[in-house]
Amino acid sequence: MAAPLDQAIGMLVITFHKYAGKDGDKNTLSKKKLKELIQKELTIGPKLQDEDIQALMKDLDHNGDQLVNFQEDATFLAALAMIYNKALSS
Repeated sequence: MAAPLDQAIGMLVITFHKYAGKDGDKNTLSKKKLKELIQKELTIGPKLQDEDIQALMKDLDHNGDQLVNFQEDATFLAALAMIYNKALSS
């Protein structure tokens, strides 16, 4: 049986791949799929406006290809973990 942290990391990878590739490359998220992932998988997602998603996409898309690869997604998840940590520590 996997440890809880192993399960959590596995779920992050599975969730990425659940949305990746639906619009092309199986290893990337389009802006549309990133938005769908955020809105369906994060509690805050439905509260974000389109401009918030566009700004996030711009921040995540380091190579400027209009896609988010797993490394870019992992950067987003790390930043999100930092936000959660700050909120839970307050």
